[in-house]
Amino acid sequence: MGGHEQAISLEPEKQNLLNEHHEKHFTAGEIVRDIIIGVSDGLTVPFALAAGLSGANATSSIVLTAGIAEVAAGAISMGLGGYLAAKSEADHYKRELKREQDEIIAVPDTEAAEVAEILAQYGIEAHEYGPVVNALRKNPQAWLDFMMKFELGLEKPDPRRALHSAMTIAVAYILGGIVPLIPYMFIPNAAEAVVISVIVTLFALLIFGYAKGYFTGNRPFRSAFETTLIGAFASAAAFGLAKAFHT
Repeated sequence: MGGHEQAISLEPEKQNLLNEHHEKHFTAGEIVRDIIIGVSDGLTVPFALAAGLSGANATSSIVLTAGIAEVAAGAISMGLGGYLAAKSEADHYKRELKREQDEIIAVPDTEAAEVAEILAQYGIEAHEYGPVVNALRKNPQAWLDFMMKFELGLEKPDPRRALHSAMTIAVAYILGGIVPLIPYMFIPNAAEAVVISVIVTLFALLIFGYAKGYFTGNRPFRSAFETTLIGAFASAAAFGLAKAFHT
């Protein structure tokens, strides 16, 4: 049972129909998920940190230094988390793949019965799924792929997924984290810089929330409102706590 792709053979008429029909599906879900994770944390955490330090009457240079350090540390931490998550997913797939391979060899009748059960769940009658089961038994690789997808609900992960996830999350975190720090680069007075930072970051959260809702299929305006509200609450809490402990 090798890992090569099985050639798909269709009747010419059906193949022509497929060639003429182009469906529009959004296929970059994993990338968008990583960007959302990175940007949302990147906008919120440094924003709250900068607001908190401003509430403690720190200078803009201190806020900027601490903010840059947090962005660097956060990008590394978030990127590593994304890498480990994707790596764990790939390792899980390999373990389940090996287990299914062993079961197809050791207990083929039981596995064939599982195929029949899966097809029956879709309303396919015994006389209809019988030929399908027999056809899969003659093609071990296709049988294995079928079991992985329809019994376990697992898709073969991209071997480069872990590295790509780490890089995407880290870069997204950096891009998001820079936004609330920009005013501190140009305004020496932190008390003034924090006001501009709040305006700029809340606007960025609003845009990001809308884009997140649009790409994930949720209501964009509601997503924009919720994302902005969470960011505002985080910064207000950090600012208030810093003020309370500083006085």
